[in-house]
Amino acid sequence: MIEDILTAIPIGFGLAFMIGPVFFMLIQTSILKGARAAIIFDVGVILADIVFILFAYYGSHKVLLKIKDDPNLFFIGGGILFVYGLRIFLQKKAIKNTINELGDLPEKNNYFGLFIKGFFLNFINVGVLTFWLLLIVGIGPSLDMDESRIFWFFTVILIAYFITDIGKIVLAKQLRKKLTPNVILKIKRGMGILLMIFGLALISKGFIPQERMDNFIENRR
Repeated sequence: MIEDILTAIPIGFGLAFMIGPVFFMLIQTSILKGARAAIIFDVGVILADIVFILFAYYGSHKVLLKIKDDPNLFFIGGGILFVYGLRIFLQKKAIKNTINELGDLPEKNNYFGLFIKGFFLNFINVGVLTFWLLLIVGIGPSLDMDESRIFWFFTVILIAYFITDIGKIVLAKQLRKKLTPNVILKIKRGMGILLMIFGLALISKGFIPQERMDNFIENRR
């Protein structure tokens, strides 16, 4: 059991530093809305991870085949991510109003909305599901497919992930006092561009299965 925990901790730590839309949104939320809002957002992200782990454990083979053979999942997830990023990029907010986001006004934060945003931003990323599927398939046999060992292994991963995220949130909050309304707008637009890039990257993955199939047919001729 100790060996399982020691193996799980670095995975959780590394997972927290995987560069993706959730990583940047967590930092942005901490800077603009405060640590509490960022933690609520992160709880939503982790809930999506838990759902993915359950999917991976109880139906790994079926889900894996579905991802492999159905590129529409990448198109849908990538499309949603791209549109969300475009919305952030095009969102115009008066500079005098953005200054309010620097104040400590937790009562105006929609915590339930942040929780839902964190959940769905992670949930629409098929790559996250693929990661958990591959981890289940790869690590399951080494854990003898023992439910207790698997439970604690993934629990430790998520705990290590969450603790690392809290560290990132605290560090990001220190930058809050140095921000100006203009910087906030630039952060939002930069975030929008990043989300659109991630969306396009996800959509592009939907073409890979078809390209491989075309190459296979071409080689058969």
